[in-house]
Amino acid sequence: MALAVNDTNFEELVMKADKPVLLDFGATWCGPCKALSPIIDEIATEYEGRAVVAKVDVEESPALSGAFKIRNVPTVLFIVNGEVKDKSVGAVPKAKLTEKLDALL
Repeated sequence: MALAVNDTNFEELVMKADKPVLLDFGATWCGPCKALSPIIDEIATEYEGRAVVAKVDVEESPALSGAFKIRNVPTVLFIVNGEVKDKSVGAVPKAKLTEKLDALL
């Protein structure tokens, strides 16, 4: 299961992570986000110990959404050492996400 990240735990869970981070920005009202959610959870299970996989609800964490200039959901950011290395916008296949994550491992 993916970690729930918000404005208060973001620094600890994402910026200080010693592994690559897949960070999914979504919303409960977003259909494509709902479709992507179980895929993100599968990736979290498969990459446990190798990467941090987390979700941000844009409604609950507007400061994070603003900081990363999230305009569309779902948006998945790939972060290493606090720096965005790659990005995916929209509901994309699992293989596309794992390909981007594998490139950072």
